[in-house]
Amino acid sequence: MSDVDLLGMIVGSKTAAQLLKDAGGSLSKVLYESMPSCNVRPRVRTKLRIATELVRRSLIEPMRQRDALTSPASVRDYLRMTLTGRDYEVFMVLFLDAQHRVLESEEMFRGTLTQTSVYPREVVKRSLVNNAAAVIFAHNHPSGVAQPSHADELLTRSLKDALALVDVKVLDHFVVAGTAVMSFAERGLL
Repeated sequence: MSDVDLLGMIVGSKTAAQLLKDAGGSLSKVLYESMPSCNVRPRVRTKLRIATELVRRSLIEPMRQRDALTSPASVRDYLRMTLTGRDYEVFMVLFLDAQHRVLESEEMFRGTLTQTSVYPREVVKRSLVNNAAAVIFAHNHPSGVAQPSHADELLTRSLKDALALVDVKVLDHFVVAGTAVMSFAERGLL
């Protein structure tokens, strides 16, 4: 079954063909990014949002049942699905138990096109409320560049230091930009 046929089962074949054409043939752009410029009916937008939410929920399910770090690909997919396509920065935290299973996924701060204010005190409070033993941070770069800024590195160090005082370990910090996802841990920045 082609992408047009499959998408057509949700939104109709003509609409599916137009959506994919406007997205340069990219199914991920249709689902993850802002809607193409064609006039999309509200009902079609709603169906696409429902499909996207179902996929997002299906991606977090395995992380709730087993160690999130045994499946870094599912963490990346979940974050990509959750943060791609936003035209403003979002800072989110995955709160994990002692076995690194996801307790809660929370969008904590929302900012502008180029920055988000993150308050370590609030991250510590939410970590304690969720009884987290560890956390994974993630934020998006609407610019499409998955490189961490110097401010991102300083923030991560500050959060790591604050959380260490209450015995919560920072496992990673991901930067999501379009379909690219960069890991601080893999780059040796933690």
